[in-house]
Amino acid sequence: MSKARTGADIERLDTWHKYRNGLCSDCRASCCTLPAEARMSDLVRMGVVDAFEAEEPLKPIARRLEKAGIIEHFNFRNELFTLARRANGDCVYLDAATRRCTIYQRRPDTCRNHPRIGPRPGYCAYVPLG
Repeated sequence: MSKARTGADIERLDTWHKYRNGLCSDCRASCCTLPAEARMSDLVRMGVVDAFEAEEPLKPIARRLEKAGIIEHFNFRNELFTLARRANGDCVYLDAATRRCTIYQRRPDTCRNHPRIGPRPGYCAYVPLG
């Protein structure tokens, strides 16, 4: 079996696979179990904060989003929101059945730029479906 068809251990970067086009087509979306950071512009694009609210202080917005289960953490110093994950580690925006992002066209820049950026740039924690 080729290395690209064996699953990576998301906790061990040395098991990650060099990214290539098409690798995502049969992956379990393991990248969607990594913490995903979002900035205010991402939250506006995602439709969870409107442009007018984005002008308000960030702490009350973070409290609202945390209460709604959209974020799990807010880093005030860096103005970064960490998207919430389910108990199994999946991003709340990952469809459990299809393993596809439910907000793909509106996803945060962190997700748009993966795997160019991330824990091991140019590599992904590929885990095949099945």
